[in-house]
This record gives sequence, C-alpha cells and structure tokens, in this order.
Amino acid sequence: MALMITDECINCDVCEPECPNDAISMGEEIYEIDPRKCTECVGHFDEPQCVQICPVACIPVDPQHVESRETLWQKFQRLTQAKAAAQADTGAPGG
Repeated sequence: MALMITDECINCDVCEPECPNDAISMGEEIYEIDPRKCTECVGHFDEPQCVQICPVACIPVDPQHVESRETLWQKFQRLTQAKAAAQADTGAPGG
C-alpha cells in the first residue's frame, strides 16, 4: 500500500524531510506522496514516519495503491538498488 495525503493537510512541512524514499513533495496546493516511491517505510522503519509525525492525521492508506508487505519490501529493494546505481554513476557518496 502506498499512503496518500488528504486535503486536510495544513502544509506544516514536517512530513517531507521524514520520508526516507523522497516520496513526499509539494504539490499544487498540498503535499503529495508518489506511490511509486512510497514503501510505508518498509525497509527503513517499523512504521511510516510521515504518519507518526503528522499533526493533523491526514495520511491514510491510498485505496488506489494497495500493496502487500512483500510487495513493499520488493519496492524498497528496487529503490535502494536504483539509488545506489545513480550514486555510483555520479560518484556521489552513499547515504
């Protein structure tokens, strides 16, 4: 499952830096979560960090992007490999 940010978002800016997959970015009016990058923090943390820190509880599961924990784990592995490959190509240090 990917998460989504609802229109109750107050643009407090606390969720974006907490996302280990860089899946959260500012949209036209509120923050948005890219379902291709969201793993619900699987591979990084036990619980989604954005959900934990959101002061208005506006980050539910996105019903249009339902994924199993195994699928989220596979997505985490793909994202991690792609990030490592990009860093290797640019000579950037790992992080």
